[in-house]
Amino acid sequence: MKKLMLGNEAVARGAYEAGVTVATAYPGTPSTEITECIAKYDEIYSEWSPNEKVALEVAAGAAIVGARAICSMKHVGLNVAADPLFTASYTGVNGGLIIMVADDPGMHSSQNEQDSRNYARASKTPLLEPADSQECKDFIEIAFQISEDFDTPVIVRLTTRVAHSQSIVELKARKEFQLKDYCKNPAKNVMMPAMARKRHLEVEKRMAALADFAVNTELNQIQWGSKEIGVITSGIAYQYAREALGDVSYLKLGMVHPLPEKLIRQFAKEVKTLYVIEELEPFIEDQVKKMGLPVIGKELLPVTGELTTQLIKEKILGIKTNPKPLFAEPVPVRPPVMCPGCPHRGMFYVLKKLGLTVSGDIGCYTLGALPPVESIDTCICMGASIGAAHGMEKARGRQFGAKTVAIIGDSTFIHSGITGLIDIVYNKGNSTVIILDNSITGMTGHQHNPASGFTIKGEPTKQVDLINLAKAVGVNRVQVADPFAVDEFEKIVREETAAEEPSVIISQRPCALLKQVKYQGPLMIDQERCKKCKMCLKIACPAIVDQGDSVQINADLCLGCELCTHLCKFDAIMKAGDQQ
Repeated sequence: MKKLMLGNEAVARGAYEAGVTVATAYPGTPSTEITECIAKYDEIYSEWSPNEKVALEVAAGAAIVGARAICSMKHVGLNVAADPLFTASYTGVNGGLIIMVADDPGMHSSQNEQDSRNYARASKTPLLEPADSQECKDFIEIAFQISEDFDTPVIVRLTTRVAHSQSIVELKARKEFQLKDYCKNPAKNVMMPAMARKRHLEVEKRMAALADFAVNTELNQIQWGSKEIGVITSGIAYQYAREALGDVSYLKLGMVHPLPEKLIRQFAKEVKTLYVIEELEPFIEDQVKKMGLPVIGKELLPVTGELTTQLIKEKILGIKTNPKPLFAEPVPVRPPVMCPGCPHRGMFYVLKKLGLTVSGDIGCYTLGALPPVESIDTCICMGASIGAAHGMEKARGRQFGAKTVAIIGDSTFIHSGITGLIDIVYNKGNSTVIILDNSITGMTGHQHNPASGFTIKGEPTKQVDLINLAKAVGVNRVQVADPFAVDEFEKIVREETAAEEPSVIISQRPCALLKQVKYQGPLMIDQERCKKCKMCLKIACPAIVDQGDSVQINADLCLGCELCTHLCKFDAIMKAGDQQ
């Protein structure tokens, strides 16, 4: 049976066919759909973990006791999971362990553009890189075989274009995996210094064996064409190169770490001019140069952003292409905005009105940095808003801290914000933290989290009580507020920023896109009552449109959340059809 599948969906199918027992993840674009799709297979235990570090620890535990386990995350999530990754490389596995990581060249939905292949080299972990959906599925079984044969975790790296592109996949039946026996073995699994020193020697032996394996595996293939040009490439860059250069010779690498040195030397010897085509860092290129081989790479191709067929043609063949525009007129730029009815909009209105310094975090609410809201001052990484606000106060004093707040989503707070809050309390800070509780993990597509009360399969579970959690770590001042009640919300923010101790405000209103949220339908503006003061425009709702001579509400966009009615002092905004 064949089916058209996303790369992420194909990975999930590969996990199912390979007999995976445990699948863990924290959602992050472009990796999210992997575990969402795995959760549809009842044969596999799957979970949204609080963060990527916990996810990998759970998967590693499952592998140690003999199961096949897979853990998925985006590239910045691997930063969070780096601690268990490096030590899992020392302990090795029992059942197989795959770490799926999805990089985001071009930063379509990320705060940086790091290259996860460097983690494979640093942690001495093999890395595979599929180039299409069929390989996404097939490489999972191969990765498990490598993991079990060489007693190692295996990283499988996707990029956005592979993760989110569709191609035909041939499906097979599930192969039930018999759990391997578990035997207590502290010398292998307890990484105290004495044990770790011995395990490091085993890791070096393993890497040497994997280097030999890389030369002979079918994951790495020479595809001969014209020998005037030879291209070493992998992943989506292989697809671009094939389309741009046609019938030249390719060394297509499915196993990117360790590299097959003998195969590379053989290939280089046969071609006249050797190129490495890869996105982001010169990971392959630098190692080929270290072999003493003349190769052309990043002197022609960029280390930033995605490659394209046109770019490769231009840089390597000198062929400039001028693709015909799809439309006769230029397409207007459409910057990202918070959705109509977004619960964060009222909060940002208040923060801007009060002129506060806002330490921001990762989520839909990061859009609060853009005009016309322009509230957020900083955004570093998941959970950093709280620690950064504490640092601002300690650097510039209480007076500056009283005009500073940290904002963080409920899922992000669970992910890595709790420790920052503990730090404020323990080190006698005074910061105000606003937890944006919208009842879901919004930015990545409505995944549940420990604060929502449901599992990845939608099953009811214990719900983290954010009020009691804040109090348990030592915060005495905790208030819950509706951000749409802007006057009351402003009063609470003024109170808490003036307090001489740490405080938490829980800005509580569900995401407008949740199925259970039922607003009453579109609003309208009574033009006779409207004084054109344009206060309603200050919340930056895309449904409210400035027409120049009037302000109108686009009924096709308006949900009827009524936030704008709290700002209009002339009662000019009402439910459509209520005008008298």
